[in-house]
Amino acid sequence: MAAKFTFFQVGNGDMTLVRLADFNVTTILIDCHIRSKADDPNDDTPDVARALRERLLRDDKDRPYVDAFMLSHPDKDHCGGLSKHFWLGHPDEYPDDKKDRWEKRIIIRELWSSPLVFRRRSKNHTLCDDAIAFNKEARRRVQYWRDHRWASSGNRIKIMGEDVDGKTDDLRSILVKSDEWFSDINGSSSSVFRAQLLAPAPHEDDANLEEQLTKNESSIVMNMEIWPSQFSSKRTRFFVGGDAEVLIWERMWERFENAPETLAYDLLLAPHHCSWHTLSWDSWSGKGEDAKVSEAARNALGQAKQSATIVSSSKKIVDDLNDPPCIRAKREYRAILREVDGWFACTEENGSKGVLELESASDGTVIKAAVAVAAAATSAAAAAAPRAGALKK
Repeated sequence: MAAKFTFFQVGNGDMTLVRLADFNVTTILIDCHIRSKADDPNDDTPDVARALRERLLRDDKDRPYVDAFMLSHPDKDHCGGLSKHFWLGHPDEYPDDKKDRWEKRIIIRELWSSPLVFRRRSKNHTLCDDAIAFNKEARRRVQYWRDHRWASSGNRIKIMGEDVDGKTDDLRSILVKSDEWFSDINGSSSSVFRAQLLAPAPHEDDANLEEQLTKNESSIVMNMEIWPSQFSSKRTRFFVGGDAEVLIWERMWERFENAPETLAYDLLLAPHHCSWHTLSWDSWSGKGEDAKVSEAARNALGQAKQSATIVSSSKKIVDDLNDPPCIRAKREYRAILREVDGWFACTEENGSKGVLELESASDGTVIKAAVAVAAAATSAAAAAAPRAGALKK
């Protein structure tokens, strides 16, 4: 099986499933945004919870699971529905074994979390209930590791980026520092995946910069290398950056202008749902066509490889003053892709049946995949199953 990338149709939000081309079909879920309307059988909002479960394997207790879940940053449009659809707690206390298989909450084998991103976000914003629940579960897993210096599947956590004041100094075994590479997922080294963490990093020696980063939607920024198959020599580079705004991308170019291959990608998830604030300090609604592009931010996001793809996880992009998504940002991304014969896609415009599904080609590029899900989903029982979250208790 080729490596696959599933972008769920969640409006202006993010929810992306990566399935690796290894024997275990390792899964990495980046963010989730499962709206209450998506759980309503009387609403035509795509049932992304069902679409996700259809693409997940189950363990020997028939519990659905993801091998890793990464929260890029704790906004509701990146973690909505988390508590309802994922089990947050010790796996030994999992309470859903007697539920219908489509109602069972999803086990997160390993959590990827950034305490620094949480700290910056909570400084000026009130966290939503799902973000608070995620943070509580992250703290539980960190404490579990501190108590045991080891953790089993369902209790594991990987810390993305150092925290302030030395708070993560004793967590080196589960800590990935900015600029470091890692290839282990849920306690096992992968032969078809590796990733470099590019942000966040603390700047305690520069209070002004730290304050600016807090205001610029600090997020986990990561460039993944994913092998199209177990026998491939090429790799697909998948670049993600949550809702990171213009300052963060300007700093990326400042850091890597002399090593632009660090930022190169075959597949880019357009930051902040194709927002203009990723590429400019100016307001699109205020200045319109007079708004100026930040050359440094555009350069950071412009390292597209030949035949690259950029995906906007958003509503349909139209020519108006909305932001996000923003028509001007779309034009900039399409200009970037024009130079490499690439493709721009929007989940709402280019997806089908709740998803936009791509797969790695042998040369490392990505192509649109035929929608195929787990065999169980094609059974008569599965076909008749109600929406996840819609069953009466």
